[in-house]
Amino acid sequence: MLNAFGSVISVIMVIAIGFVLARRAWFDASAGSVISKIVISISLPAYMISNMMGGYDRTKLVSMLPGLPLPFLAMGAGFLTATVVARVFNIPKGKRGTFSSMFSLSNTIFIGLPVNIILFGEASLPFVLLYYVANTILFWTISVYGIARDGAFMAGKPAPALVSIDGVKRILSPPLLGLVVAVTLILLGIRLPRVALDFFKTLGAMTTPLSMIFIGIVISRVEWKKIRLERDLLLVIAGRFLVAPLILVFMARLTDLPLLMKQVFLVQSMMPVMTQTPILVAAYGADAEYAGIATSLSTLLGLAIIPLALFLATVCFQ
Repeated sequence: MLNAFGSVISVIMVIAIGFVLARRAWFDASAGSVISKIVISISLPAYMISNMMGGYDRTKLVSMLPGLPLPFLAMGAGFLTATVVARVFNIPKGKRGTFSSMFSLSNTIFIGLPVNIILFGEASLPFVLLYYVANTILFWTISVYGIARDGAFMAGKPAPALVSIDGVKRILSPPLLGLVVAVTLILLGIRLPRVALDFFKTLGAMTTPLSMIFIGIVISRVEWKKIRLERDLLLVIAGRFLVAPLILVFMARLTDLPLLMKQVFLVQSMMPVMTQTPILVAAYGADAEYAGIATSLSTLLGLAIIPLALFLATVCFQ
């Protein structure tokens, strides 16, 4: 436990480096976007391939599959809860899709991945990926649909289609494709040459430090004067750090899944709002300022609750 708490401090210190360097203008306006693209398109797919193929065979892989429905069900329940909360508390119609997305889905990669690796070691990666698969599919379907409806409402246009070609393309992101490649090769019994695995491992090693630096840059750009602890914002925070974890714990305790899988899923459920949310909200013409403030505040609070997430993961499944 003490070693894990020490690891949390190391995470915060790396984030602090990104924060300080950003404040000292080491990064221009496009730096965060560049780092994000490197992680999503290069280092993370490589990390998935090297880790999965380096430590998993067909038997281990198949044994993980029973855990996949749990994050889908938990996040689906989160969406339903968010829909009810939005109606009960009369969230404006032009914000409801954005609200439900931020309430239900978490930052599984830029914060969730490195936090789990540091807390639970490399053995947690496959379970991180299971949660990531569910989170990604729900984000690029139900979540994006809700955000698009917000933008259409604010522009006075008809609601968009739930399923589209663009939505399918977004689901097939580089990290997910990296996972698919690794899983396919493992199931076919194909082993990559050592030089290829070493190459992917070297690229993948960039994932955690770059992710932490990216979060530091994001926090450095928070406009604190715009943050007002209004009801809509507090409800998002409650959803991220209270309701979503409670749903996950309740559902996980009904299963006989491995302890580490449950712990990883719980930590993932307590992570902040997805970093991509404000970008998509702006692209669809919805309330980007609301999304940006909620994302920034949840990111900062998310760092503070990492020790709490570790504690809950330890005691909730005893």
